Amino acid sequence: MKAPRFEYVRPTRLEDAIGFLARHGGDAKAIAGGQSLVPMMAFRLAAPRLLVDIGRIPGLNGIAVDDDGIRLGALVRWRDIERSAELQRAHPLLVEAVRHVAHYQIRNRGTVGGSLAHADPAAEMPGIAVTCDAQIVVVGPRGRRIIAAAEFFAAALSTTLAADELIIEVQLPPWRDNRRWAFEEFARRRGDFALAGVALFYDGGADGTATNIHIGAIGVGDTPVRLTAAESAVEAKRITASIIRDAGAAAAASVKPADDIHAPGEYRRALLGVLTERALARAAGLALREDA
Repeated sequence: MKAPRFEYVRPTRLEDAIGFLARHGGDAKAIAGGQSLVPMMAFRLAAPRLLVDIGRIPGLNGIAVDDDGIRLGALVRWRDIERSAELQRAHPLLVEAVRHVAHYQIRNRGTVGGSLAHADPAAEMPGIAVTCDAQIVVVGPRGRRIIAAAEFFAAALSTTLAADELIIEVQLPPWRDNRRWAFEEFARRRGDFALAGVALFYDGGADGTATNIHIGAIGVGDTPVRLTAAESAVEAKRITASIIRDAGAAAAASVKPADDIHAPGEYRRALLGVLTERALARAAGLALREDA
């Protein structure tokens, strides 16, 4: 299918881009890599009358790491994250998750801001944002505001971003040296959207206990979610095979995925439990017997 007719502008100043969005309201859409919006237009799932290409606006493609954390500009592409030795040291969980994004052709074009604004509940970047307590910086005619990732995703393909606002940056808290982490997802084919996925990290205590445990999931609801019941099963405990099983059971019990053409909801629930166990065992450096 072909996209409906639309007009196209390519501003080189942020204020001009915001102006176009403000004047045209919901009839305008920002575009950067176009890896989500263009296919939606082709299938007539989206029909903006104006595309505002933000790809030439300076200052939106930077990666910065300091004592306050990590800042990723909205135009940072997946390949930039994959190839960054600095990010591999500063946030290895982010880098590992990005390696699961689609195929390399899409990772060459897709952007951080585009993925967050598109808000696919099975996408890796929204999951990392929620799991890691990210802050999303947006600007619009009313100025600049910062939205916690947990409050940014409203429903499937829906966010609290206003029609005349743009994402300019995502901020991730600093990564600790003693942190253990893992990312696991399952898709029918490499590069497909995940049927379910788990991102987790925790800080290892001197006595071997896991503290500050964060476990997030994608593909099992209308938005990425924190698995707080699974976190409670692990927090302040030494990770053992029994704790891993408890966490997996808690993760599966805490979600109610809907049936769809890709998988029954019960399958996704069971899969989430298995992936939680795998991720926790991997982070802890333990072998997991799945046939027991």
